[in-house]
Amino acid sequence: MHIQVINGTTREGRFSERIAHWVLDFAKQYDGVEFELVDLRDHPLPFFDGTAPMWTPRQYANDEVARFGRTVDRADGYIVLAAEYNHGYSAVLKNAMDWTYAEWHRKPVSFVGWGSVGGARAIEQLRQVAVEFEMAPLRHAVHIAPDLYLPALEQPDPTDTAVFAPAEPFLKLLTDDLLWWAGALRTARTRDAA
Repeated sequence: MHIQVINGTTREGRFSERIAHWVLDFAKQYDGVEFELVDLRDHPLPFFDGTAPMWTPRQYANDEVARFGRTVDRADGYIVLAAEYNHGYSAVLKNAMDWTYAEWHRKPVSFVGWGSVGGARAIEQLRQVAVEFEMAPLRHAVHIAPDLYLPALEQPDPTDTAVFAPAEPFLKLLTDDLLWWAGALRTARTRDAA
């Protein structure tokens, strides 16, 4: 099983690096599952101006888009790390998703969000986008509210994730559920491809 943790922000001083460390450290307890960090900083995509990928699957506009498409294509499911900016999710995440389509198809996705309401508004919007991609957006999410977010910002070491311990039961529920769906949908995709 291959699960990608997608860091959906690229801005300077981003909080998402702390969340990525936490999620990936937590994931080490799952044997037989490969967790991969996909950092959008490593995929500098141009602003989307191409043909709708729904109608031209895997016909990539350039090498960077092809590299990103191949990267997300190999996953069985996703945990998207979603900052909430001005009541929505980041433009760089939407842009990356808009360059692709078939790569996400019939795969589960869960979210870890943060912000003034734990990223709830960004996550709700992303669930709607996931439906359009014919993904399986799952119910369980982790919402990092200011009671955890603000103390985490005061930690000088971004790899010190102890502050997130109160949210670990929610991350476990999210991960267990995501792995069940990823396995079930991978079996169905394999059957359909045969």
